[in-house]
Amino acid sequence: MIRIILADDHTILREGIRALLSAAPDLQVVGEAASGEALLDLLTTTAADVVVLDLNMPGMDGFGALAQLQKHYPAVKVLILSMLDHEKYVARTLDGGARGYILKNADSTEIMYAIRTVAEGRLFLCTELGLDMLRKLTQLAPDKSPEPGTRSPSDLSGRELEVLKLIAEGLTNAEIADKLFTSKRTIETHRQNIIEKTQAKNTAALIKFAVNQGLID
Repeated sequence: MIRIILADDHTILREGIRALLSAAPDLQVVGEAASGEALLDLLTTTAADVVVLDLNMPGMDGFGALAQLQKHYPAVKVLILSMLDHEKYVARTLDGGARGYILKNADSTEIMYAIRTVAEGRLFLCTELGLDMLRKLTQLAPDKSPEPGTRSPSDLSGRELEVLKLIAEGLTNAEIADKLFTSKRTIETHRQNIIEKTQAKNTAALIKFAVNQGLID
């Protein structure tokens, strides 16, 4: 069971995420906080595996809370859930110790996948941010030749290549599962296998790999 604390100053948003996660048997919301101070107070009495953390909060904001979490609760994984979509915020929080960054307009499947991913200690970047960063990368470096040390697409199975192409097209795990007539759990497994084989660190790196290898235009 993954124990989760929701830290966001919007009550309606916390209630919505709590209701969403209640449908997942492996996810449990064990507490809520409306500020960084309240989050730190809650952690003195409530154990958690993942904190879903907003950046804009009154008093101690998400940046301050992240620094305190890294100092006092380094074992707790942090997933940033924010409306801030500029790469400078992504870089700042990931450099500060967050394990993932997802926008508030992400769908329910991606939010749950993000929580599970960071709980396992892996990095996560939501699809929208990954695609946006990829566009900027390709504008700066249009050469599509493979990077030194990059794995070959021949290392991937036929089904993994299918999944990679659909990830690169911006489909969520649920949408890929529907398209390939399989389960979301199977797609999550394929996604993890692809990440391990390509040595990609996040969705943006996966998409860049697909572009570099000519798997997508």
